[in-house]
Amino acid sequence: MGFSQALSGLNAASTNLDVVGNNLANSQTVGFKGSSVQFADVYTGALAGQGTRVAAVLQDFSDGTLESTGRTLDLGINGSGFFRFTQGGEVLYSRNGQLTLTREGYLENAQGARLTGFPAGVGTGGQPEILQVPAGAMAATPTTEVEASFNLDTTVDIIDRATTAFSATDADSYSYANTGTAYDSLGVQHTMTTYFTKTADNTWEVRVALDGTEDTVNVGQLIFNTNGTLDAASSSFPTYAFTPGGGADPLNFTIDFDGSTQFGNDFNLDSLNQNGYAAGALVGIGFDEAGNIVGNYANEQSQLLGTVALANFRNPEGLSPRGDNAWVETGSSGQPLVGLSGIGQFGTLESKTVEVSNVDMTRELVDLIVAQRNYQANTQTIKVQDEVLQTAVNLR
Repeated sequence: MGFSQALSGLNAASTNLDVVGNNLANSQTVGFKGSSVQFADVYTGALAGQGTRVAAVLQDFSDGTLESTGRTLDLGINGSGFFRFTQGGEVLYSRNGQLTLTREGYLENAQGARLTGFPAGVGTGGQPEILQVPAGAMAATPTTEVEASFNLDTTVDIIDRATTAFSATDADSYSYANTGTAYDSLGVQHTMTTYFTKTADNTWEVRVALDGTEDTVNVGQLIFNTNGTLDAASSSFPTYAFTPGGGADPLNFTIDFDGSTQFGNDFNLDSLNQNGYAAGALVGIGFDEAGNIVGNYANEQSQLLGTVALANFRNPEGLSPRGDNAWVETGSSGQPLVGLSGIGQFGTLESKTVEVSNVDMTRELVDLIVAQRNYQANTQTIKVQDEVLQTAVNLR
């Protein structure tokens, strides 16, 4: 029986060499997970064993090192989880996040499998769908709120409204003016001018004009405390109303002057922000740690376009390798658990990085030497058995 024992050893050693060779060949493959061979002895009731067999080829799903690439569409998972792809009606799972954006807006890997997740506005409680980045421009948003902070010079003279009527063309009818920007519903930019007039000690009148047209109905008032801070409760912040024309909706916005002061310093604008913006074309996309796809637009705005879905398995070692850096679920792996980056058992997504192979080349080279010696030793067993058999034949 010595020949069959040695032959089983040769077959097992050959398989071991195949696995080690495959690990070494994929040492630079992004998202690759190395494998190892588990052997089992064979007995059939005899005192001497009948050889060995390959019990399993076990995959090692430990994390590989994340390597920076600087490419926006490269994704790595820092921790547990798999990217979820679909191709040809089949769901694939991978740790390779090297993606490209097709002209149709799909996020694909090099093999054409498409990344899945949750489109914006759909929610994250359902079944993941193929993600598609919309190519349309971001719609304009009209200004509805303005936040401004000023220092108003308390040393200027009081202007009596009983004797001096306000006029935007008369600089003597107001104390200070500042210009900003507002947008209508069509995204057209308008010049917003704010006029401040000191009408009494610690009291300032606030008027607003849009493209030179004043809102004569709504006039605000700022009341300051004796220490120069704004008394917001006593102040009046009305809603200023304008008709911009050109087919746009009426424009209405309030100005919040919280943080403004009245000191004996020069007039000064500390901050001015408004929430409107023009329409803008999509100029690029990126990812955050939560797995959100963030669209960047020409109007310097950004918005959420979708969320990448991650999957995990109770027994990842039970996944069946499909090639092209992908696995499919099996009965041994169990059904996939779908979730989001950084939540529960799922790792976080790292943009501009990829996960390199987890193959340890030093260890694999040592294993290669051991597998080679094992193969050579089994050939020696066959050689000796042949010599013994030849001796027995020569007894005649």
